[in-house]
Amino acid sequence: MSMRTVRSRAGGSIRRIVLWLLVVALFAGGWLWQRYQGFADAPLPGIEAGDSLVVARGDSLASVLRKLDAAGITTGERVQWQLLARGLGAAGKLQVGEYALDAATSPRSLLLAMRDGKVVRRGFTIVEGWNIRDLRKALAKVDGLDHDSAQLDDAALMKALGHPGQHPEGRFLPETYAWVRGDSDLDLLARAHASMQKALDDAWATRAKELPLKSPDEALALASIVEKETGIAEERPQIAGLFVRRLKIGMRLQTDPTVIYGMGAAYAGNIRRSDLTTDTPYNTYTRAGLPPTPIAMPGKAALQAVTHPAEGDALYFVAVGDGSGRHVFSKSLDAHNAAVRDYVQRYRARQQAAPK
Repeated sequence: MSMRTVRSRAGGSIRRIVLWLLVVALFAGGWLWQRYQGFADAPLPGIEAGDSLVVARGDSLASVLRKLDAAGITTGERVQWQLLARGLGAAGKLQVGEYALDAATSPRSLLLAMRDGKVVRRGFTIVEGWNIRDLRKALAKVDGLDHDSAQLDDAALMKALGHPGQHPEGRFLPETYAWVRGDSDLDLLARAHASMQKALDDAWATRAKELPLKSPDEALALASIVEKETGIAEERPQIAGLFVRRLKIGMRLQTDPTVIYGMGAAYAGNIRRSDLTTDTPYNTYTRAGLPPTPIAMPGKAALQAVTHPAEGDALYFVAVGDGSGRHVFSKSLDAHNAAVRDYVQRYRARQQAAPK
């Protein structure tokens, strides 16, 4: 056998081996690629409704994976996560925050969310008519906010917000404010304060002529009373107009919500005749004019009502007493007293008809 024949056979064997190895490599590569793709896009196991992942400052991909493991959410090898993170440009770029996890969350979607900072955004609603105690109590219960105001009294709170000496009542606009985990409650309050100031400035700038209100602060105080007197939107301008007429003629406002506010913690759900005659700075039965501060957080509609009150001649109003929350408006005291008697009759009838 010639050397040429041996070399030819040897060369053929090597080519077959190389070809075989290439085929194996292709199959192996395809299998690995399918496995990688399956890992990248498969929903993460073990997720329950309401689950989320918190990425803290300084967290690496490894620490995030440990958090997932601790929560029982495990899939794939660490090298797969690392390769996927590099391919997505997420390696070393995980943003701090809370990320929602649901049944469709995959390694790819989670890494993209963490790369792009698509954190969970929650909402905190300040309710129309809340007072500052209600607001601070509700804020204290919000999990995920940094409660930097917790140890501050009202005066220190307003100083921290950049408004030293300002009374906090009525200064935070009732709206829903977005926040993310790790935000400070002071930041949320600062936004609510700025929103109220803008709403008040806007209402005051377009106010009706010849109002008996000397300043935006007086408008805010009257708006807080209107807010507490009715939850019926179309009644706000009517009640505002009634109070404006009383102020113009020097008639006392005689509004129960101011008395209740002045009673503070002593108010137990009912207002008695003796409460109406017990003087406090907020008792508008014993004192003329507006109370020294607002008594609640008025919404934009109440601000617009007092700066654009409805015309009319009514000086009195009382609840209808049918459970609707509506009121009867009267021009004279005699008509008002008749409306009060009707209210009492309806109220007693409803009480008697109520299940025992």
